[in-house]
Amino acid sequence: MSESSDEQAAGQHYLVCGTEDCQENGQFYCNDCHRPLCEQCRDEHLKNPDTKTHEIVPYRYRKQRLSVDKCKHHPTWNVDVFCQECQISICLKCFKKEHQSHNFDVLEDLYAEKYALWQGEFSKIQKYFLLTTQGLKNDIEEDVTEIKKIMESIRTSMNAEAESLKNLVDEVTSEKKKHTHTMEKSLLKMLKSQETTYDDYIAYLGKMNDEFQEYLSLTNKKLLFSETLKIKTIPETTRPVPPVFTKGKFSKDDISKLLGSVNVPNIKPEKRKIQPLETVTTHMKSTEKQLEQSKEKSYMKQTLSLSSSVTKVREYSVPDVDRVCHVSVEKSDRLWVSDDKGNLVQADLQGNQLQKIQTSGRMEIYHTATQDGDLIYTDKEKKKICRITPDRKITDFIKTGDWTPLSVHFSRINGDILVGMVKGREAKVTRYSKAGKEIQNIQRDDQGQGLYGHPHYITENINGDICTSDMLKKAVVVSKSGQHRFSYTGQGSVFCPYGICTDVLGHILVCNGTLFSINTVNLLDQDGGFLSLILSPQQGIACPRGVCVDDENNLHVGQQHTNTVTVYKYLQ
Repeated sequence: MSESSDEQAAGQHYLVCGTEDCQENGQFYCNDCHRPLCEQCRDEHLKNPDTKTHEIVPYRYRKQRLSVDKCKHHPTWNVDVFCQECQISICLKCFKKEHQSHNFDVLEDLYAEKYALWQGEFSKIQKYFLLTTQGLKNDIEEDVTEIKKIMESIRTSMNAEAESLKNLVDEVTSEKKKHTHTMEKSLLKMLKSQETTYDDYIAYLGKMNDEFQEYLSLTNKKLLFSETLKIKTIPETTRPVPPVFTKGKFSKDDISKLLGSVNVPNIKPEKRKIQPLETVTTHMKSTEKQLEQSKEKSYMKQTLSLSSSVTKVREYSVPDVDRVCHVSVEKSDRLWVSDDKGNLVQADLQGNQLQKIQTSGRMEIYHTATQDGDLIYTDKEKKKICRITPDRKITDFIKTGDWTPLSVHFSRINGDILVGMVKGREAKVTRYSKAGKEIQNIQRDDQGQGLYGHPHYITENINGDICTSDMLKKAVVVSKSGQHRFSYTGQGSVFCPYGICTDVLGHILVCNGTLFSINTVNLLDQDGGFLSLILSPQQGIACPRGVCVDDENNLHVGQQHTNTVTVYKYLQ
C-alpha cells in the first residue's frame, strides 16, 4: 500500500488491511512493509519465510514512514543512510564509495527515533503546557467572575449603608422638627398669656372709666372729694426671643467617613499554582495505563464522527420486564435491564433471559456493570448498594446510612463508583473507591448553594466530569472535582431529564420526555453545548428512560411504555 493510500485509510471510519483484496480492519502495522494488517494477515505475514522477521506492532505504535528522497549524485538510488562523522544523509552507493570507514545510522530508524522524541515533546505540549496554561486562564476567568461578584457585593453594601444613613438623617430631622413644634407651642403659650394680661388690664381700665364717670356726676360731687383717684400701672411684658437655626457643619469627607471605605489589603498576591511537569508526567503515565484497557476498542476514536443520520441496528424484547427504565451493557455482550416494579433481568443481545432478580426496590432500580463482570445496583428502601458477581452471588457492598441512594455509575476511567443520593430536601453525589471506601462528597457550589435536587441518573465523561440527570432541577448538572461547570436546561419550554450516558468522544446523551411532553434524546458536547436531537418521535421514540453506549459505540435505548430495547448507530 502506498503512503497516500495509507493516509486515505486513516481517514475512513476504520483502517483497511493493506493486503490486496482484504477489507478487514487493519489494527496491526508492519514497520518493514509499512502497511496495516488485519489479525489473519498478520499471522500469515509472520509465517511467511520472507517476512517472518518483520516487526509487527499495534497500529497506534507504528513507525512513521520516511519520505523517499533521491541522491543528487546517484539519481536512481534512495537516500537512506546517515553518516555520523560527516553528519549528512547519503545513499548506499555514496556510503560504499566515500564513507565506508565511517559509522552510520539507518535513516529510517533515526527518523523514527527522532519522531518519537518530538512526539513525546508534542505530547507534553498537548497534555501539560496547553492544559496547564488553559487551566491558569480558566483560573483567571473564575477570578474575573469572583471579582465582579465581590465588587457588586461591595456596591450593594454601600447602597445599604447610604440607605441606613438616609434613614438616620430622616429620623434625626423628624426629631428636630418635633422639637421646633414644642418650642413654638411654648412661645405661643407665653404670648397668649401676655395677650390675656392686657385683655384683663383693658377690662380694668373700662371699669375705672365707668367709675370716674360716676364720680364726675353733679349728683355725686361729694364722692369726688372723698375718693382718691388711683390707676394701676400698665402691666409689663417681654418680647419672646425667637429661636435661631444654626446650620450643621459637615463636609463631603465627613460623609465619606460615615459611609466607610474600599481598600485593597496590603497582602502579597499569592502565585497561581503550577503543577511540576515531572508530577504531571508521572500522573499522565498512570492515567494512560488506567485508560488503556477501557480504550482497547476505541483507539480509532479520533477518526470517529457523528453520522449524518441515525440507523436502527436491532431491537429485542427482554422477558419478565414490565418497562425498560434503566439499561447497563456488559463487555461480554450481555445487558442488564430494570423496570419500575423491582425486576432486574440479565439478558443476551438477542433478548434471551440469563437470570432474574426480584429486588425490594420500587420505581426505577439503578445499576451499573463493572469491568470485572459484576453488577452494582441501588436498594433505596434498605439504603444500601448491592453487588452481583458473575457466579450470581449477591452481597451488600456499600451502606449509605441516612442517605437514600438513587443512581450509581462505575467509572471505566479510574474504577471509582459514583452514587447520587438524597436525604429529605438535601442531595449529593458521593465518590467511592472500587473497594467501597468513601473518597469525595459533592453537595454544594462555591456559593454554598445545593448543586443537586434529585440526581436520579448519573455517569462520568472521558474528561472526568460528573454528569447527573436531575429530576427536580430540570437540568443536567455537570461538576468536575466538585466544581460546578454548567447546567443544561434543554431546548424548549419543557425539559424532563432521565437516562444519561457518554461516549468515547465525550458526547453527553440525555433522555428528555414524559407522556405529556416532547420525547427526545439530546446530544451535547462535553462543555454542555447542544449538538442535535439524536432521537425524536420521528424514529418511533416515546418516553425514553434508559440509555447506554456499548464498546462498539452503539446506543441502547429503553422506553417507559415497553419492554423493548432498541439499538442505534449514530457514529461513523
